Amino acid sequence: MVRQRFSVPTRCILQFTRGLRTHPIYENHPQHEQRSHQVPSLGLATPRQLVQYLDQFIVGQQNAKKVLSVAVFNHYNRVKANQLLTEAREESETIEARRVDPDSGVEPAKIRPFRYPATTASSLLSPHTTLFEKSNVLVIGPTGKTLLAKTLAKVLDVPFSVSDATSFTQAGYVGEDVEMAIQRLLQDANWDPVRASMGIVYIDEIDKLARKSGSGMEGSRDVSGEGVQQALLRMMEGSVISIQAKAGAAEPVPPRDGGHSRGAKPDTHHIDTSNILFIVSGAFVGLDNIIRQRVSKAAIGFSASSSESFPFFTPNRKATHNMLELVQTTDLVKYGFIPEFISRLPTVTTLSPLTIPDLRRVLTEVKGSLVSQYQALFGYSGVEIRFTSAALDEICRKAAEKDVGARGLRGIMESLLLEPMYEVPGSDVRFVLITKDVVSGGAPPGYWKKGDGAAVSFWEAWAKEEGNYDREKNRNS
Repeated sequence: MVRQRFSVPTRCILQFTRGLRTHPIYENHPQHEQRSHQVPSLGLATPRQLVQYLDQFIVGQQNAKKVLSVAVFNHYNRVKANQLLTEAREESETIEARRVDPDSGVEPAKIRPFRYPATTASSLLSPHTTLFEKSNVLVIGPTGKTLLAKTLAKVLDVPFSVSDATSFTQAGYVGEDVEMAIQRLLQDANWDPVRASMGIVYIDEIDKLARKSGSGMEGSRDVSGEGVQQALLRMMEGSVISIQAKAGAAEPVPPRDGGHSRGAKPDTHHIDTSNILFIVSGAFVGLDNIIRQRVSKAAIGFSASSSESFPFFTPNRKATHNMLELVQTTDLVKYGFIPEFISRLPTVTTLSPLTIPDLRRVLTEVKGSLVSQYQALFGYSGVEIRFTSAALDEICRKAAEKDVGARGLRGIMESLLLEPMYEVPGSDVRFVLITKDVVSGGAPPGYWKKGDGAAVSFWEAWAKEEGNYDREKNRNS
């Protein structure tokens, strides 16, 4: 179980000694010659540890957890490697500049008071190291997208901003510019441009930016669709965004590296988006039909493969896979995205709809589950509330029928517990029992008032319902 927080440093870890010491510092390195030239890793959790942390809060979606964890881990390793490479280049330029002065012909003295050469950025990099390009992430699915990104940002302890693509418009039109996502990231970083340049930008409802077709507006300018895609792809690729500081945000900035504190924030912050990870997501309603048409065409004819994952004719056995898992770049282009925008999102993962067992785990098992929340809510009034297993199954079945994912569970719980939350506060009721009949609307909730045998009677009623549930389950199995 992962309990600690894994913070991402915002400055380079290496500290170089520039001044001349009066006494040499001897550091014994018996195996100095055998040290490897690998880039040191950040203080990041491994992808496996990140997935274990996500499992505590999110049910299912194992493939999406792996994809996001690997993408984040590789991204910040890439940031570290690029920092080292940039410093190595600066070192080489400094050494070249300190060579013989062509005017005076004097060569600067090279005093080395160390027994072994100091560790530099160039010594930590392989001779063939190059700058790494980042891999932004596209998440496709009906539910759980925002929770995945927010939970991942908490464990990484990095600046994180959430934006809605439906409010974005092309520059010069009514609405938000795409730079607002970077401004929110800068605000979350407490107006620190260095820390903000290594954060995570999450943009939801990205599918609403698809080109409008067949709406009778082909002659008008699509300011909230293709125009926003053009603006986003430049920012995701890597560019310098200028953000105006707020008028009331001119507070002193804490000093860095022992320097003097600055008076007020500058009027403009320049944020380099090259090291910012972009995670975009959307439900993509109707994309499964585009995929189905493509796969069905490929399955027609004598050349069709017998092992086609989605045959033209409906098989006798029920398909267990998610249609969105077969998505390709051509499907997204046909959906309404320009190829240049999709090429900036090389990592694509999909989310599967939650099954009834998954919804049951959301209700009872994950941290901050709905049942634990309502039990704590009633506990503030000195009341204990319990749900029978049959009642929990009925709640999950109703949510699955509505096909609204985990968000539908809270709506069902609010409607179910409206009467107890109205009657119990201020009364002498101490125990509340919710059964399957209560969920289905066939009976009112069970109440036990304060008394000598109230607790025993309450637990006997709960145990009886659980016994009936177990016998019914064994009979059906």
